[in-house]
Amino acid sequence: MSGRMNWRGIAAIYIFELHRFRRTIWTSLMTPVITTSLYFIVFGSAIGSRMTEIDGTDYGAFIVPGLIMLSMFQESIFNASFGIYMPKWTGTIYELLSAPLSPLETVIAYVGAAASKSMMIGLVIFATAHLFVDVSVAYPLAMLAFMAVIAISFCMFGFILGIWAQSFEQLQVVPMLIIMPMTFLGGAFYSISMLPEPWRTITLFNPVIYLISGFRWTFFGKGDVDIGISLTFVAALVLLCMAVIGWMFKTGYRLKK
Repeated sequence: MSGRMNWRGIAAIYIFELHRFRRTIWTSLMTPVITTSLYFIVFGSAIGSRMTEIDGTDYGAFIVPGLIMLSMFQESIFNASFGIYMPKWTGTIYELLSAPLSPLETVIAYVGAAASKSMMIGLVIFATAHLFVDVSVAYPLAMLAFMAVIAISFCMFGFILGIWAQSFEQLQVVPMLIIMPMTFLGGAFYSISMLPEPWRTITLFNPVIYLISGFRWTFFGKGDVDIGISLTFVAALVLLCMAVIGWMFKTGYRLKK
């Protein structure tokens, strides 16, 4: 195989994964719309009526970045993990491994498709939020870039989870029992500056806070932690996921069993 990228192979997997998404597109898009609407009804009306502003930002607008991140974390992990787990479950993983595709090309195809779906969901939630609150974005290009990097990083994490999982139940364990609680405790619906010590310091050990804070910065120009720290953490997350995926393909961990 030459040193050139096999773009035809990448496109084939990418398009196949998007076709799978298209078959359930209405369910995939309506679910976040309904969920986002419920969050605004519960948090925006019930809590927002008692806590009108956080750091000078309307509470309804303040929770928009957190809502987007909450859904994107879940969608990214689910789409990427399910995409690579299905070939393992059906046994077609051996055809994929014997195809003229390098590990890098395989990851680009699966992660690219999952990230595209996650970005669509994130933008749908962003549009839905405008039905309830007036939210402006201080740095639109930075918002899209941050959203893309978050989608890619969590899709790589989902890809790792899909290779690691040996049952459908295991696919649900990490998103439901780890990622979702960490998101709720990571400042999705509040500012950590509102927490008393020592909880404020303890919260800083939650990695999700750096992702949500960085994304919120693109909206309002401020976050719970410095934007430089958030960007450093995101870069470290991407590099860590790349290293783990590289190790998995090199050793064949749960790929050839």
